[in-house]
Amino acid sequence: MRSTSDTVASLGLAIGGALGMAGTFVASDALRETLWAIDGVGIVVAVALLTMKYQRLGNDCVAAGFLVFLAGESLLLAGNAAGLQASVPSYLGGISLWAAALVLISVPNTFALWMRITGFIAAALFTVSVFAALWGAPLLPTTAPLPALGYPFLVLTFAGWIWTLMRPQR
Repeated sequence: MRSTSDTVASLGLAIGGALGMAGTFVASDALRETLWAIDGVGIVVAVALLTMKYQRLGNDCVAAGFLVFLAGESLLLAGNAAGLQASVPSYLGGISLWAAALVLISVPNTFALWMRITGFIAAALFTVSVFAALWGAPLLPTTAPLPALGYPFLVLTFAGWIWTLMRPQR
């Protein structure tokens, strides 16, 4: 039987993934900030629940990864209301933590290989984005190809986590 926490975490990831991607492509600053605010809260709730789940299961590395993801998402959420340009410092901190979290979550074989691969790809793309920005490349959360190329891999990873949480128990 699926727990309420698993269902809530799945909903938070789904809302976060969908609204996060949508916010990347809208032209209106107010609408983007609104979508990303809802996205951020959904993800924070989801990964808080996932932290507790995997800690209870004794999977400290994965639990720590979700906790680090929570910290990164909180930085993103805090910078969101400042607008694209002003949010860059918290954005860089947030995606740095996302990258570290995705590695922590993907190293153990807790999730299916394809999810771990999408997590590693997203982590690599976010890491390259951070270093490029630190070395002077102009970067906003919506800049293409990087960091925008990392978002679909992150959302695919979320889809895998949702699938893991919602599949029938054996």
